[in-house]
Amino acid sequence: MTEPGLVPPEITGWFDARGWQVRRHQSEMLRAADRGNHALLVADTGAGKTLAGFLPTLAAFCPSRLDGAKAPEGLHTLYVSPLKALATDVQRNLTAPIEEIGLPVRVETRSGDTSSDRKARQRTRPPHVLLTTPESLSLLLSYPEAADLFASLQRVVVDEVHAFATGKRGDLLALSLARLQAINPKVQRAALSATLADPDEYRGWLAPWGEIDTVELVVGEAGADPRVDILLPREERIPWSGHAATWAIPQLIEQIRAHRTTLVFTNTRFLAEYIFQELWDANEGNLPIGIHHGSLSKEARAKVEGAMAEGRLRALVCTASLDLGIDWGDIDLVVQMGAPKGSSRLLQRIGRANHRLDCPSEAVLVPGNRFEFLEAFAAQEAVREGQRDGDPFRPGGLDVLAQHVMAVACAGPFREEALLGEVRSSLAYAWIDETIFARVLEFVATGGYALRSYDRFRRIVREKDGTWRLTHPEHAARHRLNAGIIVDAEMLDVRFRNGRSLGKVEEGFGASLEPGDTFRFAGMDLEVESLKDLELIVRAAKRSATIPSYSGQRMPISTHLADRVRAMLSDRAGWARFPDDVREWLEVQDWRSHLPAPGRLLVESFPHRGLEYTSYYTFEGWNANQSLGMLITRRMEDRGLGPLGFVATDYTLVVWGLKAVEEPAALLSPDILTHEFVDWVQQSYLLRRAFREVAVISGLVERQQPGKRKSGRQVTFSTDLIYDVLRKYEPDHLLIEAAWADARARMTDVGRVADVLDRAAKEVDHVRLDRISPLSVPALSMIGRESLPSGAADDDLLLEAESLASVAMRVDPAEEE
Repeated sequence: MTEPGLVPPEITGWFDARGWQVRRHQSEMLRAADRGNHALLVADTGAGKTLAGFLPTLAAFCPSRLDGAKAPEGLHTLYVSPLKALATDVQRNLTAPIEEIGLPVRVETRSGDTSSDRKARQRTRPPHVLLTTPESLSLLLSYPEAADLFASLQRVVVDEVHAFATGKRGDLLALSLARLQAINPKVQRAALSATLADPDEYRGWLAPWGEIDTVELVVGEAGADPRVDILLPREERIPWSGHAATWAIPQLIEQIRAHRTTLVFTNTRFLAEYIFQELWDANEGNLPIGIHHGSLSKEARAKVEGAMAEGRLRALVCTASLDLGIDWGDIDLVVQMGAPKGSSRLLQRIGRANHRLDCPSEAVLVPGNRFEFLEAFAAQEAVREGQRDGDPFRPGGLDVLAQHVMAVACAGPFREEALLGEVRSSLAYAWIDETIFARVLEFVATGGYALRSYDRFRRIVREKDGTWRLTHPEHAARHRLNAGIIVDAEMLDVRFRNGRSLGKVEEGFGASLEPGDTFRFAGMDLEVESLKDLELIVRAAKRSATIPSYSGQRMPISTHLADRVRAMLSDRAGWARFPDDVREWLEVQDWRSHLPAPGRLLVESFPHRGLEYTSYYTFEGWNANQSLGMLITRRMEDRGLGPLGFVATDYTLVVWGLKAVEEPAALLSPDILTHEFVDWVQQSYLLRRAFREVAVISGLVERQQPGKRKSGRQVTFSTDLIYDVLRKYEPDHLLIEAAWADARARMTDVGRVADVLDRAAKEVDHVRLDRISPLSVPALSMIGRESLPSGAADDDLLLEAESLASVAMRVDPAEEE
């Protein structure tokens, strides 16, 4: 019998031939598999995680382990990754050891791009190793031959598990893992990641029935510490406001020239396009610079990826589309434009440089303003200390569960009690009881009480013996055509009633509005009349806009980094490490007002330009602050305070109106989440937008029919009709409940709003000032200019910030006395 964890000589010989050694964590992954355990590997980028995950698979095909027996037949290992491109890259990297050792292993990929002929062949004559995505695995499980296909399965490897385990794609994969375990209880699970804040949470997610002790935690060997620097202006001061950091463009060109290949990360597609253009304008040496983000065509992205792989680019401006980057070994510098937003995200991006454990990654952070400098400094310290952060886990979505139930029915009849037990073996769905599951089955069977008279919603039926089956075979084909988790975000046309178009805004922003709301767009103050069929109908407002304009999804600062920044602000002795202009900014703030402190909420009130302003220093991220602004202005309106507008940043919410706020704590009582929040979500289009997504994911509304794909407008029209019916006749419908869960958790970040209210309930430091404070300048200068960066407007913002700063930072002789 082979000693557990002993690497076969065929594999050690391959390592030796390359001048490598099998690392400790790689052999520990093999040892865990040999002991029959699941495993979670947490190891730095460049540590050979993927090879570690596949080592038990390769070992199973080595002649020394087979000892004369036949090599395994059928599908042996599934590899699941969040990106199709990542699977293709892994196939390329796996091919080398398989071919050079001479192992009888066939490796193939399966995704939406795989031909239908190959997909059909894979179901009857599968490869030994199949590389796929959560969506493709779920579809594979929906075929009648799934039980035979996966009967031979020994191993599932989940790569970059942090990228999707906490979201709906993670819910879908968790249910698929439970299904695989039901088909073959001996299947071993392994997950890989470089950036986990709490590995035990992921062990629970990975383990059948959440039994954490069945998942071994393997921690990789420490690599070389990354070198992370913060780029500062040579002669100018760090800007008060803005995000573009265009002051750094000449220095960036120098950095690109001094390195082989540079990745320039931005936090939005909008900013990526802007920085790319700025670099091109300053690129006198005609250095080959490219751009990569999710809005580009598949062909354009493939072209850029090919140029990078061949070493033909000196720099690539990109977004989160490359956070889980392909292994391009020639990258020797990573630049983060603007604030990093989280230490784990920053580490993931830094890991793109050098991509080797023994070679330090080099990164440069470029703050766009003073708060971003503090955030960059906090991130730099977090990386140095090895601190991680990440998204919290939440209960599994009911819409995803409905899709899974349908997939199971497509594979063949099932018994309710057996499927419930299978579903509950996933920790994400351990909360599902018989009553809730019966509601899910009723929904899949009839569409719900209000829709049961329509035949098209009747997809499954319960037989007399208690088994459930499809009502018609055509439902299986329709399910496979429409199943999936990613619902494309739509753009809304902003139009006057006469048809004149003003441009487009993202649906996430438009959905937060209700008739009568005013916002600024295209240089005009506009009032919302209605939102219908992806058209936001407006008219010219008779008053200044209340709600700030919006131009692109923004990643919020993580709770971990926010806590670090607050701690830095209260650590006055540590300010000596900051540049002179940042230190002076904080010193004048400390002298004139207060500074935000851990566990407390700082609120400042002051007059400015004839109006009354209140600044709330929450540090809870843009989305939570935007939601809080919507709620506070409603409450102010009810209390006769005459709110006129607000502006939100990651750090601050500034609200202004006709009357001063004397008691901010009264505006922040917890019941704002049961009164104003419910009114806002129901009266705006937020719930309607959330419903469209859950209706598509659950299969209630189909995006595709044979030979035809519905437009976003057609899908929205269909879901709006059903939503109106359910709100009127079945307000407690399963999907209304699922939509509410999404509206709370994802669209409004209500959890972080609740954190602000908790702090306010304990201690509010309310400071009444006679003028704007230094800390309020960055947010105040954004008023009316939230859609930056955009060329000359960015210059206007900097001029406005300097004007405000001159007032905030001025120390009058009388004050000094």
